[in-house]
Amino acid sequence: MKFGLVSVEEAVGALAAHSVRAGGLVVRKGSLVSPEVASHLKRAGIEQIIAARLEPGDIGEDEAAWRLAKALAGENVLVERPFTGRSNLYATTSGVLLIDLEAINGFNAIDEAMTVATLPAYKAVAAGEMIGTVKIIPYAVPEILLQDGLARAGAGALRIASYTRRHIGVISTILPGLKPSIIDKTIAVLAKRLEPAGATVAWDRRVPHDAPALAQELAHQATCDSYPIIVFGASAIADRCDAIPSAIEMAGGHVEHFGMPVDPGNLLLIGSIAGKPIIGAPGCARSPRENGFDWVLQRILADVPVTRADITSLGVGGLLMEIGTRPQPRAGGESEDEE
Repeated sequence: MKFGLVSVEEAVGALAAHSVRAGGLVVRKGSLVSPEVASHLKRAGIEQIIAARLEPGDIGEDEAAWRLAKALAGENVLVERPFTGRSNLYATTSGVLLIDLEAINGFNAIDEAMTVATLPAYKAVAAGEMIGTVKIIPYAVPEILLQDGLARAGAGALRIASYTRRHIGVISTILPGLKPSIIDKTIAVLAKRLEPAGATVAWDRRVPHDAPALAQELAHQATCDSYPIIVFGASAIADRCDAIPSAIEMAGGHVEHFGMPVDPGNLLLIGSIAGKPIIGAPGCARSPRENGFDWVLQRILADVPVTRADITSLGVGGLLMEIGTRPQPRAGGESEDEE
């Protein structure tokens, strides 16, 4: 592509690199300079403009953006028709955004002329939400460069894992002094969390805060259609030998990981029983405010596996905003039961 200052006569057939106003006429950025436009500019006293002219082998910005966006779009992703070298991608269903990070980073490293920006990986999105955008910086790119970009981007680097789990099992443990209204409020908050996924609380059980009683209920829910199973402890988990992890093991389940590098959300546990995920909820999950519990729950509702490696990778970006109703953890005043 040739780009630079030329006479208006030479600009015929090229694209105006910048908007030009002349005698009531507005030549918009990126528009084709026709003979009539050139004559009007001359009559208005404009002798030169900055123009861009495509050369053989160049692909215009809109076509290039369209082809790249189509390649990046995977399952449940819609590509919008391009405009001014930009093509946006949208979720066609509610779910969790999955991204091939290596493909996106590799693509953006190829050349400054081609870019793609996305929402964060694993973000919960709603149907119709924009999840990414492809932008071609100049007015055209060489076909050979576009082919390099298509190869590096691969196919379907952006996709939406739709929510598939609809029936959630909940077990709340109780201790003397724990008001039933607190558990009721916790279930109500959870129900609101589940609404975007179209899920509901199918089982709501309350058992004493001891390993044998909880193990019995876990074994029962393992045979039901609830998925996942969420355990809200009357007291937060403090150790792998505490009541909740002990009950999981006692019921024949497995504790995958305890602890989370997300604050609030540190005291979260993930495990499984009979192929069903178990979330040992941290105390902060009783609050409607975003915390680490949300990140894990959203993935599981979309059938995205959550492993120990997934949990331990959340530290960068895992420090969430301080909230006024919760003492700052670095101030030393936070209760463990709220983590």
